[in-house]
Amino acid sequence: MAQVLSQVNTHKQDQNILFSQNNSDDAGVYQLTDDVALVQTVDYFTPIVDDPYTFGQIAAANALSDVYAMGAEVKTALNIVGFSVKKYGADHLAQILQGAEDKVHEAGGAIIGGHSIDDEEPKFGLSVTGIAHPDQILTNHNAQDGNVLVLTKPIGIGIITTAIKKGLASQNDADEAINWMMKLNKEASELFKQYEVHAVTDVTGFGLLGHAYEMAKGSQLSLEIDYQSVPIIDGTVELAAKGAVPGGTKSNLNWLEDAVSFESHINELHQLILADAITSGGLLISMPEHDANQYIDELNQLPDYQATIIGKVIPQTDRNIIVK
Repeated sequence: MAQVLSQVNTHKQDQNILFSQNNSDDAGVYQLTDDVALVQTVDYFTPIVDDPYTFGQIAAANALSDVYAMGAEVKTALNIVGFSVKKYGADHLAQILQGAEDKVHEAGGAIIGGHSIDDEEPKFGLSVTGIAHPDQILTNHNAQDGNVLVLTKPIGIGIITTAIKKGLASQNDADEAINWMMKLNKEASELFKQYEVHAVTDVTGFGLLGHAYEMAKGSQLSLEIDYQSVPIIDGTVELAAKGAVPGGTKSNLNWLEDAVSFESHINELHQLILADAITSGGLLISMPEHDANQYIDELNQLPDYQATIIGKVIPQTDRNIIVK
């Protein structure tokens, strides 16, 4: 996408645009008043699970995540639908929409409309609007030397969803991945506002390494990641070894070839897992170690969290990321 956007001549920006497509951040931000900024994002994709209600929930949680990564509060959303009612039936679409409705309600927001087209290949997602104080917006490019890196959800979702499609995943593997995808980043986002946080991004399509790369590059620093500390969903390694690796994951690793150095014990399988293209992943947070330890202790007291420190921010080297 960067290759495409580089060819688009943008007009002079309104001074109230704080972040736009010219930034590699998770959402666009527009300042309305001294106290209120709009945070806007959009995401949609083809089904990654068979159950339509679950798909609606996952698609909504994924779209909402960008707002949480900016430290904002979800307010409204619009459905974006590509679907053939004639081919798949109205009931299936209704279940997708209900899944999204319930998840946005859980987030404290409201779906207030949307748009649909007749499409043989189903697609669904949302355009989401949140609000935040302009001075409290968090970005992915303000990591500080000496910070540690916190990850709030385990990785491996892309590999497991690919394994589901190939019939390789056990029901337990599938259920765990689906539960993580449906889990909002709301609690993790609300809690980090009580601590000193310097940079945040959510881990989605570019994988852990891709989003870490954007944080490192934007902050003009390097990130050191300890592979053994990275939480990985049970079954991920075994399924990747059986060939359940998404094309997007392989593309991520190729894209980052010159940006990441791996120590010799980090084999290709480990590298692919770190680059796994994720749907509705967790938050990657750069913060002081003392705050990080307290944040993790408090967050992990809530149901179903595996937040942990996975690395640290170091002075800039010839590589954006070093995996040890």
